[in-house]
Amino acid sequence: MNDTTEAIAKGREVVRIERDAVSALEERIGEEFGRAVDLLASCKGRVIITGVGKSGIIARKIVATMNSTGTPSVFLHPSDAVHGDLGIVRQDDVVITLSKSGNSNELNMLLPMFKRIGVPIVSLVGRMNSLLARESTVALDASVTEEACPLDLAPTSSTTVSLVLGDALAIALLDRRQFRKEEFALYHPGGTLGKRLLLKVDELMVNGDAIPRVSGTVPLRDAIVEITSKRLGCTCVIAPDGTLAGIITDGDLRRLLQKTTDLSGVTAADAMTRNPKTARAGSLAVVVLQEMESYKITQIVVVDDGHHPVGVVHLHELVNAGLGGEDRT
Repeated sequence: MNDTTEAIAKGREVVRIERDAVSALEERIGEEFGRAVDLLASCKGRVIITGVGKSGIIARKIVATMNSTGTPSVFLHPSDAVHGDLGIVRQDDVVITLSKSGNSNELNMLLPMFKRIGVPIVSLVGRMNSLLARESTVALDASVTEEACPLDLAPTSSTTVSLVLGDALAIALLDRRQFRKEEFALYHPGGTLGKRLLLKVDELMVNGDAIPRVSGTVPLRDAIVEITSKRLGCTCVIAPDGTLAGIITDGDLRRLLQKTTDLSGVTAADAMTRNPKTARAGSLAVVVLQEMESYKITQIVVVDDGHHPVGVVHLHELVNAGLGGEDRT
């Protein structure tokens, strides 16, 4: 067996060992897990999550997951806790501790302090007969039969199981609280999901004097000047009562020129597309994008409840905002 073949075999073995460890964890999700979710769901303060070494790294990831799914959480380093940071813990908090052995000196030092504060303790622990498991309000079994490390030294399977168990708690809490996509977006305003759920078409459209518009009675050449000057590839055609009568796009002009090159006497109303697709002010930008892509149009007029034009948005602006879509110039 050459080095490459041996590496592939070892990689597959690690995946198998960790897969089996996670599979075994599923069977241990029971009443104690339900009690832990009840404790966390009723928490009036924050979830304080702590662990040493690799368990501390997993604890930080669980903190990040809980924060992003609506459960306010803070990481507390055990060493820092005994040197003043324990002041962050309040009686209305819940503490989650992570430890493979359940007998970490740093965590054991904190247990009587947590008891004195009166804060409930949920432990994700690898040994259910350990001090940490016995002293916890709820102990969740995060044990593994073997680490993927052949020396049984580097935490591998055990940290994976703790990570999955932390995810299970976070998502069970999300479900209990009926956490919605819109709330998730509020915590991720810079992400794609945040943009898709929060960005309104009003933020991307041109408005006021920047809206290309002409009356239906003007010569078509004046409409072409308006299209050219406003640089959106279209102009609104306005009815006498101020409502939207139609739209003239570059495509409309091309189709007209295929029929005739004599534009004398042609008015904007003659060349416009009547009853064009429109968007309502306040619409989600991603919904507007989907409609534009569905009808293969590159600009859309935004109207108010009275069907008066209040803006125009171009497909490019929606795509440039990170909402996706195809460039159809």
